[in-house]
Amino acid sequence: MDFGFNIPNSGTLAVHDAIKSMVQSGENLGFKIIAIPDHIVIPRKIRSAYPYSASGHTKFFDHGETLEALTLMASISSMTKSAKLLSSVLIFPCREPILTAKMLTTIDIMSRGRLIVGCGVGWMEDEFIAVGSSNFANRGKVTDEYINALREMWTKEEPSFTGKYVNIDNIYFRPKAIQAPHPPIWIGGDSKVAMKRAARLGDGWYPVGLNPETPINTVGCFANQIKQLHKLTERYGRNPAEIEISFWPMWYRENKSSALSDGTRHLLLGSTNQTVDDIGKLAELGVKSIVFNFIKPEISQTLDDMESFALNVISQFQT
Repeated sequence: MDFGFNIPNSGTLAVHDAIKSMVQSGENLGFKIIAIPDHIVIPRKIRSAYPYSASGHTKFFDHGETLEALTLMASISSMTKSAKLLSSVLIFPCREPILTAKMLTTIDIMSRGRLIVGCGVGWMEDEFIAVGSSNFANRGKVTDEYINALREMWTKEEPSFTGKYVNIDNIYFRPKAIQAPHPPIWIGGDSKVAMKRAARLGDGWYPVGLNPETPINTVGCFANQIKQLHKLTERYGRNPAEIEISFWPMWYRENKSSALSDGTRHLLLGSTNQTVDDIGKLAELGVKSIVFNFIKPEISQTLDDMESFALNVISQFQT
């Protein structure tokens, strides 16, 4: 099992020194993945419903702050040596595909092959409008084409791709990324549609488990979701072993306990021993990595929580 953590792209810790402390301390503590969130801009008025809460509302975006994901990832690559750099997740339909492919390739080269491309379709129509994208209504189909177009550019020196939303011709695409045949593409999202996209096109599936319609709040729920993913993968003529499964339980807090309506303990909430037990069971299901959230208002508390987790949890999975 590999462990990761997300860094802030807003708030008091979204500054150079705090981020540098987090990523360098994280590497030294044994974390293998650094997750970088993505929103280009935050609209002043958000009319779209947030998909990861039953009410459709969230306070995550009230402050309006956001650092840009790819330039932040490039900066972090120069601060670190070994951790994988995961876009968590990049909103493909908001971005121009050729420039995005070139930026991602450059990050992979400059990080010496440490890029993981987490991607999603997005949910905030207001953000699409703000950045001048008309892709919101067709964002799923657009994302599918972007993934195929990126693979074409990453694997062909003279790529050619003709689609409804992406057209590529008469270009070289050099240099190539360090990772061959290309950096892994993980599909973010908890919905059945996202799972189908992972089964058809992904190198990995990266849910957060918060979708009210398909929650991943027990080991049993996750087991059922993985079974569905494997069935879909086989239906599309692929080997389920080709799809790496990662997980980002954004709700995690050390020693915070919570129970579901039926009295069952919520996955990855409870004592340290219960957390270790949950992670072991997820590993048995085939989950290869988990990203945790340690962000607190102060950098000292954040680093303390990361160190405590490394000492009490990561150490239990080191051989």
